[in-house]
Amino acid sequence: MPEAAAATFEDHLAREIIHSERVRMAILAGLLGALIAFYVLGYALFRVDHHLRFLTSGVFLYIIAVIALLLFYELAVRHLIGRWLRQGRSVPGALRYLNAFVETSVPSILILLVSRELNPQYVLQSPLSHLYAIFIVLSTLRLDFRLSVFTGLVAAVEYVALSFAYLGGGSGVVEGGAGAAAGTPFAAPPFYVAKGAMLLLAGLAAAFVAHQLKRRVGNAYRALQERQRVLSAFGQQVSPAIAEELLRASTRLESKRSFVCVMFTDIRNFTPLVENKTPEEIVAFQNVFFSEAVDVVNRNHGIINQFLGDGFMATFGAPVATGRDCANALAAARGLTAGVDRLAQAGRLPPLKIGVGLHAGAAVSGNVGSDLRMQYSITGNVVILAARIEQLNKEYGSQILASAEVLAAGGEDAAAAASLGPVHVKGREQPIELFRLA
Repeated sequence: MPEAAAATFEDHLAREIIHSERVRMAILAGLLGALIAFYVLGYALFRVDHHLRFLTSGVFLYIIAVIALLLFYELAVRHLIGRWLRQGRSVPGALRYLNAFVETSVPSILILLVSRELNPQYVLQSPLSHLYAIFIVLSTLRLDFRLSVFTGLVAAVEYVALSFAYLGGGSGVVEGGAGAAAGTPFAAPPFYVAKGAMLLLAGLAAAFVAHQLKRRVGNAYRALQERQRVLSAFGQQVSPAIAEELLRASTRLESKRSFVCVMFTDIRNFTPLVENKTPEEIVAFQNVFFSEAVDVVNRNHGIINQFLGDGFMATFGAPVATGRDCANALAAARGLTAGVDRLAQAGRLPPLKIGVGLHAGAAVSGNVGSDLRMQYSITGNVVILAARIEQLNKEYGSQILASAEVLAAGGEDAAAAASLGPVHVKGREQPIELFRLA
């Protein structure tokens, strides 16, 4: 089961990463569209400005053409990936690397083309080189450490290679009038090597961010799965406080031996009480009683394992022990009898009596069932004895019977309770000492 869940998560995450890739492409397409609009506006307003001699028609056409081609390329690949997703197909890893290479090479292509019109040293320092950073930053949305490193590496290698090609090995003399930068750091190879190193570091930083995002997504998913696992195992059996404690402690639900206090409760004379009621009235009656029971048991840090039609079984001490489990069970038993009397006085329940049996001891708790249906259960003689003790309430005319083990572990003085002495319980050879508490 955990392996299947992990495989399902990996498949789901892979699809979400591809969706993130499509989002990245949409963002990039929007940025490219805005860049075209910005450049067209700049060219229209400032092409006659003698300070902006680089805004020639050739430069303008090169930049607009390359950016427009990249825009259409992004939209086409995004459409292709969307179609593959709808068909349930995966995106080849090679395509993702090829796409990263094509995108990251666009600034290099622009530098090559614009350098045909302008001094390459100016071009290498122009805003065109800053386009590398856009592709590196957006690579984080790929949620792939290696792809982000690859993007930074391509940018660094291409930029440094172009710099060395145009610098001519550091002479500072390049075609087109490089003398304007001669004797300055802008003509020295280390300047461009340093910029290349910055691009590579930016790729590593983007890779780290992508890895952290992916890891946090995985952690969030596993936490959600853990919460769902607990809720699936217990349903509405546990109080929110116990559920949160289980999640906080990451308590495993495998079978384990523990000391528990088990409570069985039964509504006395249930059949005569509902004999003349409609099914809807019977359900309403049960809901009032069980609502009170759930509230009382939850308030005392127990769980209701089973509803039995005219009663229920509750456990204190598993899956989470408080150290006061028997005391909590005793408090719940007394609270339930008081709550039933209060509801009867308010007219929400007919006058009735309940029987409660309490016993404590070792039991095995954990999930029981198959992969298709699991249920959290408590197994052991303590469960059988608690059920038998509850049935003895009819014989003794009592409402709460508890074993000596419960009183001892609950910290109550046995001398202050009404002892029934050693009592033979059905199915057990040795008698058990019982106390009548109500």
